[in-house]
Amino acid sequence: MNIKGRHYRTIWLKENNPETVQIINQLALPFKFEILDLRTCEDTANAIRDMYVRGAGLIGATAAYGMYLTSLVSGDESFNDNLKCAALLLKNTRPTASNLAWAVDRMYSMLSCHTGTPAQKREAARFEARAIADEDADFCRRIGQHGLEIIKKISQKKQGREVNILTHCNAGWLAFVDYGSALSPVYAAHDGGIKVHVWVDETRPRNQGASLTAWELAQHGVSHDLIPDNAGGHLMQHEMVDLVITGADRVTRQGDAANKIGTYLKALAAKENNVPFYVALPSSTFDFKMKDGVKEIPIEERDSSEVRYITGITKEGKTETVRICPEATSARNWGFDVTPAKLITGLVSERGTCEACEKGILSLYPEKD
Repeated sequence: MNIKGRHYRTIWLKENNPETVQIINQLALPFKFEILDLRTCEDTANAIRDMYVRGAGLIGATAAYGMYLTSLVSGDESFNDNLKCAALLLKNTRPTASNLAWAVDRMYSMLSCHTGTPAQKREAARFEARAIADEDADFCRRIGQHGLEIIKKISQKKQGREVNILTHCNAGWLAFVDYGSALSPVYAAHDGGIKVHVWVDETRPRNQGASLTAWELAQHGVSHDLIPDNAGGHLMQHEMVDLVITGADRVTRQGDAANKIGTYLKALAAKENNVPFYVALPSSTFDFKMKDGVKEIPIEERDSSEVRYITGITKEGKTETVRICPEATSARNWGFDVTPAKLITGLVSERGTCEACEKGILSLYPEKD
C-alpha cells in the first residue's frame, strides 16, 4: 500500500538493523500514522494482545518475527527451551485466529529440527519469518486476482454501472502484510478500471471499519461510505448491495467461518435478500482439524472497556476516550462469531474460488484429504 507516495507493508525488519522489527501502530490510526519498534518476543506478544497489530495474516507474521527475536537472545543450551516459552506466550495472546498458531508452529518446527550453530539458527529464523511475511503478501495478491473475476461478472451484468460491495471490519492490507483478503479484489477491480463502491461497516466496538478500512480505502482512492453496523440489512432490502465480502480468522474444513462479531448477521441478511456472500482468506486461515465451527472454534472474549468506552478526536484535534454508558453498567465483549457454511456463497483463497463445503475446499487443497 502506498501512503503519500511511499510503499509500506504492515511489518518489516528495520533498515540497517535486522534485530529490530517495525510495525504500523494501528491504534493511532486514522488520526496519526506512526511506526513502532519491536525488539523482543514480549514486544511482539504485547503488540498482538493489545492490537497495535491485528488481522489474521498480520498477527501470524508478527508471531513469526517474535520467534525470530527469541532466537537472537538464545544460546545453544537454552535455544529450544526459549523457543517453547516464546511459542506458548505468543499462542496465548489471541485464541481465535488460526494464522497465529500456524506461524508459531511453522517457526518452532523448523528451528527445533535445525542442527546448526545458534548463529545459523538465528539466520534460519530470520529467513523463515520473512518467508512467512512474503508468502502472506503474495497469497493476498492472488486472492485479489481470483476475487476480481467475481466483481467483473457483476460489473458486466450491470453493464458497467457501479458495483456496490459491503464489507465488515477490516480485512484490507492493514490486516495482512500487504494487499489484504476481502479488500484485495476491491483494489484489483479499482486499479483495473471497474467502478466499485464500498459500504464500510463501522464495526463496533473497536470501530476497525471506521478507523482502518475507511482510512486505507481513502489512501487508495476507492469510493466508499461509512455506515452504522445495523444498516446493512436495510441496504440489501433496497438492492443497494451487489456483493458482500468479508475476511476470516479461522475457517473449518467444512467451510464454517469465524470473523469479527456481527459477520453472522450480515450473512443472514445476505441470504434473505439473495446477495452473494463471499469469504476471502489465505490457506493459513484454514483449520483442517476442525469441522463444526460453532461448536469448536474458540471465541475470544475481550475486556468490557472496549464496549463501555469509545475513542475519537475532538474539534481541537485532541484524541480522547469517553464512556458511553452509565458508570455502573457492565458489558460483555465477544470478539468474533461464526458464520455457518450454508450461508456462504463461496470461499476465495490464493488457489482459487470454491464452495464453502468440505468437498469444495478439498478440491483446492487435495493434500488435506
